[in-house]
Amino acid sequence: MTDDPDTDADTDTDADNPPTAKAVLETVRENAQTELSRLGSSKSLYADTGGEIETEPVLEATADAEYAAWRTFNAWAADESGNARETFETTAAEEREHLETVLEMQESCGDSEFAVESYDQTATPALHDYLRALESTPERVGGFLGRILASKRSKEQVVGYFVGDADPQTAAVFREFGDDLDTQLERAEALVAEYCSSDADRERAIEAATGAIETVYAAYVQNLEALGANPKPVC
Repeated sequence: MTDDPDTDADTDTDADNPPTAKAVLETVRENAQTELSRLGSSKSLYADTGGEIETEPVLEATADAEYAAWRTFNAWAADESGNARETFETTAAEEREHLETVLEMQESCGDSEFAVESYDQTATPALHDYLRALESTPERVGGFLGRILASKRSKEQVVGYFVGDADPQTAAVFREFGDDLDTQLERAEALVAEYCSSDADRERAIEAATGAIETVYAAYVQNLEALGANPKPVC
């Protein structure tokens, strides 16, 4: 009898991501279904750029987000141990690489020089103020998960912008950023399985993840309303 590769693949996936981890992920998605849907709309980029959907503002908003993520996960790594520390270190390194890539794009758009060490962030995204206030490992794991789900929506909008701007090369770079988020999501599920084994810890993770998404959504609503736009979709 030959092995069924599809069956083997399913078995491996279940082993790597226990039902408890997937249950947390699905619960967060269900809890924040409306927010995630709206964050995936074209209005998201409009809100992030202050209504200036042009290349330089898009790159500036992206750089701010990558810089904040690098600093957040770097700080968490210094405060954690074991696999949590390793995961946050790896993610911080990815976010720094993303930042360096975006800064190179900004340099190519103008005469200014940009460097990670001297980067002057326009503003810290509300999401990262929220994440940095999380103290326990289960909360940070949940916050990590929520940040990934929200960031996937914003990355999709950035990709869409550059596709529409007839810049497939830059769009491809941001698709790779999105691929990194998929990998980060796998890491987040592994952390849920390891650090959120009790019902109480899973609840903390779910609450933190949902809170992270709600924080992003609240900033989205606030920015759109300041621009005189309706954050709700028009039917």
